[in-house]
Amino acid sequence: MTEENTQTNETVAAETSSDAATQSTSDAKSAASVAAPQRGGRGPRRGARSTQRGERQDRTPEFAQKIIAIRRVTRVMAGGRRFSFSVAMVIGDKKGRVGVGIGKAGDTALAIEKAIRDAKKHMITIPRTETNSLPHNTEAKYGSTEIEIRPAQGRGLVAGASVRTVLELGGVTDVTTKVLSRSKNKTNIARAAIAALQKLEK
Repeated sequence: MTEENTQTNETVAAETSSDAATQSTSDAKSAASVAAPQRGGRGPRRGARSTQRGERQDRTPEFAQKIIAIRRVTRVMAGGRRFSFSVAMVIGDKKGRVGVGIGKAGDTALAIEKAIRDAKKHMITIPRTETNSLPHNTEAKYGSTEIEIRPAQGRGLVAGASVRTVLELGGVTDVTTKVLSRSKNKTNIARAAIAALQKLEK
């Protein structure tokens, strides 16, 4: 009887241990299934971040911009010379709005930012025809620079120097231009073009 009881106890112990192992395995699987959604939950956040980054990359600047002149300026002070940068820039939306601005700063990037702000303050709207040309001839003088702009159907944009930059960013085509001056100052030529465009009437 003693041997039978011993065998019975060993059998019960073996069954108990197998049940415990099965239960621990099921508990581990349930824990893994609970943890899986938590790991998967991080996925959408990364996806959301990537989507936000994509949206930021899709954003395009409101105005196209182009630097027409950049030069280093020296100012003589009591303690010596101080250097800074002067930037002349043209900005426009290629839909009839254009502006010229100048910025000065000790750093080139800061001078560009100031030039953009100045150009936005002095933007004008160009009256254009249905073919993106001008309604009539116009001319203006700024400093020693004189400029003429004439509409020319089918000719495209015939212009040089900084006048072409102003008209291109302003969305003007089918015009011819002529600079009636020996001055090669790009800033003055651009300002003369702006002055001529301001005289236009619809």
